[in-house]
Amino acid sequence: MTDVEAIPVHQRSIALVGLMGVGKSTVGRRLARRLNLPFADGDIEIEDAAGMTVSDIFSSMGEGEFRAGEARVMRRLLEGPRLVLATGGGAMLNPNTRSVMKARAVTVWMRADLETIVERVQRRDTRPLLRGKDPLQTLKTLAEARYPIYGEADVVVDVAGGAHAQAVEAIVRALETFWKAKT
Repeated sequence: MTDVEAIPVHQRSIALVGLMGVGKSTVGRRLARRLNLPFADGDIEIEDAAGMTVSDIFSSMGEGEFRAGEARVMRRLLEGPRLVLATGGGAMLNPNTRSVMKARAVTVWMRADLETIVERVQRRDTRPLLRGKDPLQTLKTLAEARYPIYGEADVVVDVAGGAHAQAVEAIVRALETFWKAKT
C-alpha cells in the first residue's frame, strides 16, 4: 500500500483502464471535453518523461524498466489536479499504482470482446507486446492475467459496439450512477 491521501469521490480524476485497443485514448480525449477536464494519455506522458517512444523503451530497457517508469508517471499524474487519464493496458497491474488509483481516481474498465480489440490493434504496428505474435492469442493471455485486476475498477463499461460518442455517453451515465451511489 502507498501513502496517498484519499480524496472525495466527486473530486477524483477519472482513470480509464483496459486492454490495448479498447479506445482509452480516443474515448478519453472526448470524455475529457465532455466533462470539461484536462486529458492525459499515460503512454504519451511516459514517452515525454523518457524522451523516447514506448517501443524504444521496451526494446532498449525492457518491459520491467518501462513498468517502473509507468508507475512513476501514473503517480505524478494522479497526485496532480483532476483529469481524465488514459492509462496503459498494464498500468493497473502495479499494486502501488492501483493503490494510488483507489485513493485519487474513479477507475473505469473499458471492456470489449477480444475479436473487436484484435481488429483495432491490427490497424497500427505500435504495440510492443504484440510484435511478431498472434494478436488474438496474445490478447487472450493478457485478458486471463489482467481481467481479474481490471475487475477491481469502480465502474465497468462495455465499449465494443458503436461510435466513440456512444462510449463517452455510456461512461458518463455509469459515472453519474456511481457518484449518486456514493452520496
